[in-house]
Amino acid sequence: MHNLLDRISSSYSGLSKGQKLIADYISTRYEKAAYMTASKLGENVGVSESTVVRFATEIGYEGYPELQRAMQEMIRDKLTSVQRIDVASDRIDYGNVLSSVLNQDIKLIKKTMDENNDDSFVNAVNDIVNARTIYIFAVKSSFALARFLGYYFELIFGNVKIIETTSKTQMYEQLFRIDKQDVMIGISFPRYSSSTVEAMTFAASQGAHVIAITDSMTSPVTAIADCVLIAKSDMASVVDSLVAPLSLINALIVATVEQKKEEVTQTFKQLESIWDRYDLYIKNGESKKDDQ
Repeated sequence: MHNLLDRISSSYSGLSKGQKLIADYISTRYEKAAYMTASKLGENVGVSESTVVRFATEIGYEGYPELQRAMQEMIRDKLTSVQRIDVASDRIDYGNVLSSVLNQDIKLIKKTMDENNDDSFVNAVNDIVNARTIYIFAVKSSFALARFLGYYFELIFGNVKIIETTSKTQMYEQLFRIDKQDVMIGISFPRYSSSTVEAMTFAASQGAHVIAITDSMTSPVTAIADCVLIAKSDMASVVDSLVAPLSLINALIVATVEQKKEEVTQTFKQLESIWDRYDLYIKNGESKKDDQ
């Protein structure tokens, strides 16, 4: 049994009195418990930290960190914006928000480094480099990642199509030509979008290579994808932390540039010439005069 609540239910009769208090608290308030330390959870329930740790092993987890991850997986795609604000109050030091949020992002990047598979990354890069057309799909806050990735891939490859709609009709109209010569990059983070799942499923059914950029192997898009790239995301109040996903996307861009170094060099030489000709950038020591 992998579901946390199922584990609690099946183990409940054999738990101690203190452990049952923990079980009751988690069963009804797991959205708050998920981001508490073992000490903090024990304090809220009225038991010791060691009782919380023993509870985790009693219901089949290796320790409290694994139990905490199970709670977080349960809630991350379910919390409303209002609930996120409430949960954030237990996680962020509002006396030092900048340091608190930056430290959370640093931890997410470290987790991303630990959880990625080098072979999947290399396979994803090869699929992208060899694709006739690169399709990119994301919605909500993840769409910012799609636009960033699409901007650079368009400069590098010139064969990029960012799907910018959540309308099912328009989505399929923009995807209907996709086939085995193409690649679909689906970007999805909690709260997971059903539109992204549908778009990736359609791409796979047409024979396209499908790459998922998501936060966990339990994400609904992983079952569809040929390559899965994990980038740990988390919530900081109402906003999603997309620092680690953006770092992963930076790595994808750098790796594809290296694969097509000569072509990319020529492309950017031409672009630099155009940018200079039309004074796109301010040169060192110069400033633009106000229009007369």
